[in-house]
Amino acid sequence: MTLLQLALTFFSIGLFTIGGGQVAITLMQQSLVSTGIISQAQFYNMVAISESTPGPIGINMATYIGYELYGVPGALIVTGAQVLPSIIIILIIARFLKNFNDNLYVKGSLAFLRPVTTGLILVPVIQVIMFTLINVPESISVLTTIEGWKGLFNWICLAAYGVFVFLLFKVKLHPIAVILLGAVFGIVFL
Repeated sequence: MTLLQLALTFFSIGLFTIGGGQVAITLMQQSLVSTGIISQAQFYNMVAISESTPGPIGINMATYIGYELYGVPGALIVTGAQVLPSIIIILIIARFLKNFNDNLYVKGSLAFLRPVTTGLILVPVIQVIMFTLINVPESISVLTTIEGWKGLFNWICLAAYGVFVFLLFKVKLHPIAVILLGAVFGIVFL
């Protein structure tokens, strides 16, 4: 994939990302992993790094992928392509907002987009859980044995997930501290 093709890919992702960067993850995965530009493992590593760094995840992912594939110029061009549709749409909306603010069709379309966006956000959450915590068996017949069930989960990651959820919600540890602990855990145990 050339830099121009990558920029156009991220322009289209930016154009159709309604609901924020979490929705962009699904579109990026379909555009990058399914076409073989990057592997699934690389993609989830990029998601983890992009989630751990400040800023919107969609822009972080665009910057990271652009940099990984084409260096600093790639990072700048792909990031610009990712944000350009949003800038254009915001300028158009700002120009016509007063005219359409009370329009029933606009209200109806926005009401319909809420559940769709929720579903698009849920997809990468489930995919990350499946990739990190569950070892999907090649055949369902493996689950007919105790050993098959023992191998179903990545027990170290599942235990760490439980500990981090406890630290985040019960101990009220700051999310940045949890992210740093997660990075240290990954370096030490995985």
